[in-house]
Formats: sequence, C-alpha cells, structure tokens
Amino acid sequence: MLVSVVSIQFGSAVGRTLFDDLGATGVVLLRVGISALVLALLVRPRLRSWPRAAWRAACLLGVSVAGLNLLSALAMRTVPLGVVVTVSFLGPLTVALVQTRRLLDLLWALLAGAGVALLWWHPGPSVPLGGLGLAALAGACGAGYILLTARVGGLVPGVGGLPVSLTVATLVALPFGATGASAVVSDPALLLGAGSVALLQTIFPYVLELLALRRIPTRVFGILASLNPAAAAIAGLLVLDQHLTSISLAALTLVTLASAGATASHAAAGSEPAARPRR
Repeated sequence: MLVSVVSIQFGSAVGRTLFDDLGATGVVLLRVGISALVLALLVRPRLRSWPRAAWRAACLLGVSVAGLNLLSALAMRTVPLGVVVTVSFLGPLTVALVQTRRLLDLLWALLAGAGVALLWWHPGPSVPLGGLGLAALAGACGAGYILLTARVGGLVPGVGGLPVSLTVATLVALPFGATGASAVVSDPALLLGAGSVALLQTIFPYVLELLALRRIPTRVFGILASLNPAAAAIAGLLVLDQHLTSISLAALTLVTLASAGATASHAAAGSEPAARPRR
C-alpha cells in the first residue's frame, strides 16, 4: 500500500513534467486511454451479462474519473502538487464523514476544514485561488467516484467495471486533450512518457492495492491512503522542485490527520472507510 501511494504521487509528478509537450489535458487523455486498453486486456470484462443499471453506473463513474483527472491536471498547472492533492482529498473525506453523525466526526471535519481555510486565507503568491477552486471541484468528482465505485461494485462482479469506466473517461477527455495528445505523432517518445505515467499512476497502484486489501484490514488501508497529500508534497519537491510554504505544510498536516483519524474512528465504530479516488 505504501508503494502504491508513492507510485501514484510520483506518477502525478512525472505527468506534470509532460505538460509543456502534451498539455495538461493531453497527458490525462493518454494516461486514461492507455490504462483502459491495458486493463481491458488484463481483466476482459464479460459485458454481455451486464444489466442496464450496470452500464449506467459505469458510464457515470467514467465521467467522474474524467472530471477528477482533468480538473486536477488543470489545477496542477498553477498550484503545487502537494496542495492540489490536499484540497482534492476533501472529497473522499467528506464522504467518510457524512456516513455517521457522531461528535468525533464533526471534530475531524473541523480539523480538515481548518487546513483548507489556511490555504484559502493565506494561499501565498504561488497558489492562485483559481487553482484552488479547480482542486476543490476535483475533490467533488472524487466524492462521486467513491459513491459510484460502490454502485458499480454491487452490480458488476469482480473488477470488470474499471476498464469500461476508464474507456468512458477517455471519451470524455478526448475533446479536451486531443490537440495536446496529438504531439505524440511528431514525437513518439512522448508516448513512452505517457505510458510510464499510466503505469505509475493507475495500473501499478491498481494491482498493488488489490493485493494489499487481501492482506490488511480496510482500516489500515484507509489510514495509509491518508498519506497521499504528504507523498504528493515529497514528489513535488523531488521531481518538480516545488517548495511548499509553512502555511501549505500546516494545511497538509491537518487534512492528513483528519483523514487518518476519521478512517480509524469509522473502523472502530464498525463502518467501512471510504476509498480514495484513483488518480
């Protein structure tokens, strides 16, 4: 699970290095497209047996996946990776918190809210409010991803819904990223870069998390997933040379603690923690 967290965030950082050549949305299009193709070959979903409700849920999930990735990429053009992941992580956290109405959940929500409030009130010169708004919208799509993933999982056996949803996400991203992605025609080496991002950010974590959930409780899984904002900050520093301000680091810490605390308390109460959105 720890390797998966690191892989996702370093994949995001590597993807950011391709923005100048492929554009933010072009990178998203190639990544989800390659991931859809590879997972379709690996999973081979039995589509003929799907009910209409499964198709509807899988298509809506694909729209959420596209929205999450497109909005995150657009935010990353102007906002450091660690900040984008911190703000967008509020979507999954909100889903987890609204599932119960205990006082402790309110305290976790206030802690996370305080972290994001720090970013909005003191964003710093390198963090425009417009970028923060895009990250927040990505978080809303992340919340939809969680709810729709649960819906698809209840309608489709195994993991057959994932390649279908990624295919839909590719179609949604196509009009936004086609122009940028076309750069691979004149420079095929860029396709290798996009493929590595697909491997690091989607395919590799998918396999690792599937193996992890067979070996560890969902409580532990959720707590480790809460390390994503911290891993994003480290990846942004090492790959992109993005130095976060003390305010950003404080906000990241508050959101991470709130997410880990909410996950642990929900597991103790007997409810399942929310999964984080696959980036």
